[in-house]
Amino acid sequence: MQKYFTILSIGLLLSAGVCAQEHTENEVPSAVKNAFFQKFPKAKKVNWDMESATEWEAEFNQDGKEYSANFLTGGTWQETEHEIKTTEIPEAIKQTLAQDFAGFKIEEAEISEKADGSVYEVAVEKGEEEWELVFDLEEKLLEKKAIEEDDED
Repeated sequence: MQKYFTILSIGLLLSAGVCAQEHTENEVPSAVKNAFFQKFPKAKKVNWDMESATEWEAEFNQDGKEYSANFLTGGTWQETEHEIKTTEIPEAIKQTLAQDFAGFKIEEAEISEKADGSVYEVAVEKGEEEWELVFDLEEKLLEKKAIEEDDED
């Protein structure tokens, strides 16, 4: 009986990890693949992951940049992100960082595009303190969220 429970426990642990594993293109629902390739016909080196039970993420290269795009299982596009260089951050955002986050180092900067518009997302760090900052395209700070250890996946 204990052997049965051990096998069952291992099976549950393995199935719980499915969402974190990379998937082959054959495992991705056709509605998701069709929507993806319609939106990104020039995408190269596409890797698929499940973000949740209802959302797929594609990481890919296009036009010399690395992107990620998320789609619901029915094929509805949710978001596209691509990293930008520190030099590509608009000057007004850099000024806000210098004033309000003096001494913080920029860890990552990206542009996030959703149906309701695009934003700049900038992660900054100083020692143990980390923040995710969201700016609109007019370079106004919209959101400031502390990044906790558990948030870093």
